[in-house]
Amino acid sequence: MKMKTIRLFRGILKAVAPPPKLTVSEWADRHRRLSSENAAEPGQWRTDRAPYQREIMDSVTQAGIEKVVVEASSQTGKSEVVNNIIGRFIDVDPCPILMVQPTIETAEDYSKRRITPMIADTEVLTTKVSDSKTRDLNNTILMKVFPGGFLAMGGANSPAGLASRPIRVLLCDEVDRFPDSAGSEGDPISLAEKRTTTFWNRKLVFVSTPTIKGASRIEQEYELGTQEKWCVKCPGCGRYHFIVIRDIKFDHQKHESNKRTTYIVDDVWWRCPSCLDMYDEYTMKKQPAMWIADNPEAIQNGIRSFRLNSFVSPWYSWKRIIQEFLESKDDPEKYKVFVNTVLGESWEERGEFEDETALLERREEYKADLPDGVLVLTMAVDTQDDRLEYEVTGYGRDEESWGIEKGIIWGKPDDKNTWKDLDDKLSRTWHFADGSGLVVACTFVDSGGHFTDEVYRYCGARLQKRVFAIKGQGGSGVPLVYKISRNNKYKLPLIMLGVDSGKTSIMQRLKIGKPGPKYCHYPVQEERGYDQVYFKGLISEKQVIRKEKGKTVTAWENIAKDKRNEPLDLRVYGLAALRFLNPNFEALERRLKQVSGGVETTPKPAKKAPKKRYGSVKRAADY
Repeated sequence: MKMKTIRLFRGILKAVAPPPKLTVSEWADRHRRLSSENAAEPGQWRTDRAPYQREIMDSVTQAGIEKVVVEASSQTGKSEVVNNIIGRFIDVDPCPILMVQPTIETAEDYSKRRITPMIADTEVLTTKVSDSKTRDLNNTILMKVFPGGFLAMGGANSPAGLASRPIRVLLCDEVDRFPDSAGSEGDPISLAEKRTTTFWNRKLVFVSTPTIKGASRIEQEYELGTQEKWCVKCPGCGRYHFIVIRDIKFDHQKHESNKRTTYIVDDVWWRCPSCLDMYDEYTMKKQPAMWIADNPEAIQNGIRSFRLNSFVSPWYSWKRIIQEFLESKDDPEKYKVFVNTVLGESWEERGEFEDETALLERREEYKADLPDGVLVLTMAVDTQDDRLEYEVTGYGRDEESWGIEKGIIWGKPDDKNTWKDLDDKLSRTWHFADGSGLVVACTFVDSGGHFTDEVYRYCGARLQKRVFAIKGQGGSGVPLVYKISRNNKYKLPLIMLGVDSGKTSIMQRLKIGKPGPKYCHYPVQEERGYDQVYFKGLISEKQVIRKEKGKTVTAWENIAKDKRNEPLDLRVYGLAALRFLNPNFEALERRLKQVSGGVETTPKPAKKAPKKRYGSVKRAADY
């Protein structure tokens, strides 16, 4: 037999032979080398460095498994898991592969920073995939061709890259950053999945950090799967637990200097929720661990899903996690990033307010009508069929706020006596402890409901007192003070408010844990109206995600059993009145000092040596 014929038969046998029984982790441990360009620990890959990665990688080649979902925080090695999957298929089971990133630009960046170095530093890949810098037209930044298949890189925003040739292995990275539609073609993941339908042995891999609860695609995919968590064995009782931040205890120092706060974390422990014993990071990271499924039946549907947070990462220390928690907990936007990227959890706007208890406990004693720090007063009025509800709120520098009085005026809005009682509140002077005082600077009255004419008449007669009719407009993206309209029969100014923006702002402020910019103070005196009923109404709504005409939109939904949300509406109106006024707080402060005879209304606290503080985290909130 001629040598040419022998080579031909060898090629045929190789083509039809089943791929070697080599799992992804086995392939990586044998062949993969990490590049010094993008790896903190370059050199030979070792799955044992982060043992939770083994089961994730090997589930891709597990019999009967079609889809693998990874919902994980940053710096858990999830990108390298994806790269190992790609490398293994290129080397031992070549086929058409598509990797989808959120955009074409991120796909190009990923190819340059991740894929190209992996190919260059892993010998078994270098011999099969030529360099994109060469003149080989088959290999570009977004296309790598190798014997038996190719790796295409695409953006979820580009339908052209998602709906062409058939694909056997589909990898979608950072799916929570995907647009709702690939151009005008629809859901990008669905488009990409359709390219795999001709393969009986297709593989789908979805990876991402979560984002907004209800809109998080990775969270939805995770819940359809086995819902496996990496659980660590307690050295004391022997039970396995998923380490979460509510079980973390720590001590730290807090230093205040030049209006800046510096935290120093001394010690961090995990407290077992079963036996309550406490152990440090070193002990827990040496303990046995395993994946435990909350929904094991999903394996019958061929879907395995995994969840990870930074507590198990060898590249993220517990002290660093708590440091980032302390530095972000008082800033809602920073805290949202912390929840997503460090805790690996989706963000829910209502956040830590499981009930009104935390807000009730923050109430404080006011020594006078107005606490020191208040510089301007606003009033908000909500009209109901049988009453008016109102709130007077004080604001100071950086929009720090003080609830002054929340009350109800009983009587129908078509009764003049009802509005006369409101006049009494409007004309009242509220006093500081030194005898100086303030009156309400601006009032917003809701014109919705069944008594619009009465509201217009009342406001029209009091424009010189800055009493204005308002109307709320729902929808995300509408500014709090939207526009001023005179399109009414009285030709009076009607101020349009973006109430959804206002509710988001109020909820973020309620989460601020210490006095200062945008913090919300409340009085403990019951006669001022800030009781349990008030706080129930203040947190009566939560932000939800809906699909409308193919787009994801956010909306506020009333979840209170009694549907009483007037306290939240009033806070939004009061903040809008402040924004409408746009006061110069420095000028107001100077004027108030002159009126009060130069008395410093906000004395500076004496400096004290920092104390060691002890903390724990409840529901990933402030402590």
